[in-house]
Amino acid sequence: MMLLSRRSVLAIAAVVDVAIHARPMPVAAKLLAGRHQLPPRHLETVLQTLVRAGILKGVRGPRGGYELARERRRISAGDIVRAVMAASEDEPLPPAPASRLVETVIDPAVKAAAEAFLGKLDEVTVEDLCRAADTRTVFGDVQAAADFTI
Repeated sequence: MMLLSRRSVLAIAAVVDVAIHARPMPVAAKLLAGRHQLPPRHLETVLQTLVRAGILKGVRGPRGGYELARERRRISAGDIVRAVMAASEDEPLPPAPASRLVETVIDPAVKAAAEAFLGKLDEVTVEDLCRAADTRTVFGDVQAAADFTI
């Protein structure tokens, strides 16, 4: 059972990818989308959400793209998920059940579990995820991946 939305997983993957590939130049959204086999339009809204949250920085121009707005060790998976969740609050949701059971028992239990889950994600930094990707050679030769074009 997946506890994170696809959008949250995509956001974490995008930030880690940018952290790995943004040197010496920012990562173009087109390259990022290609590495994750996504149409760029699906990724662009997530990237803009992360820019507004101060996690990524957009760089304009012909060699523009995205880079981290803070050090890798200062960005947690919890920060990324909260940014995506905050942006998703504007999306329409089905009506929530309204009952005393939900209000007094279920909501508090689910909120406590969500806080514990996010607390665990706060312990995982982008630096940790980059190290794990490096030891597993997820992208193989980083320079070769950076040279890849669509």
